[in-house]
Amino acid sequence: MSIVYLSLGSNLGDRRQLIKNAIKQIEEQIGHVVRQSALYETEPWGFSSPNKFLNAAVCVESPLTPRQLLQTTQQIERQLGRTHKTFRSSSLASHLPCEGQNEGHPNYSDRPIDIDILLYDDLRIDEPDLQIPHPLMYERDFVMQPLREILQ
Repeated sequence: MSIVYLSLGSNLGDRRQLIKNAIKQIEEQIGHVVRQSALYETEPWGFSSPNKFLNAAVCVESPLTPRQLLQTTQQIERQLGRTHKTFRSSSLASHLPCEGQNEGHPNYSDRPIDIDILLYDDLRIDEPDLQIPHPLMYERDFVMQPLREILQ
């Protein structure tokens, strides 16, 4: 079993319920949720929107490989209403059209749910669609505050 840390965010719809449903799906499809942070309400990062985010982090014991974990988190996002996902590369960001696209950073927009892989054991992966540790997590208080709460 691997120890995985995930970040969750929602700023569309019933944010609290979407986060709760995401954690339930993580438990069912990814592995045992060992710890979860409180919910934090934050301003959007990288774009402007009148919709504030609810953010949380979870620690999960998972048998999934990093690639399986990515595929499963994206599947959960789709199950909970996410229609498009931003894809990063290590040097340039590229994207598909996103729901609620807004001015600011072209890769960020309003979304019902976002699940990011922050850490996976001590692995370091740098692939166009999978980067672990998450390359921007240290720049984002809305990620680091919930993560610090549950780190051992």
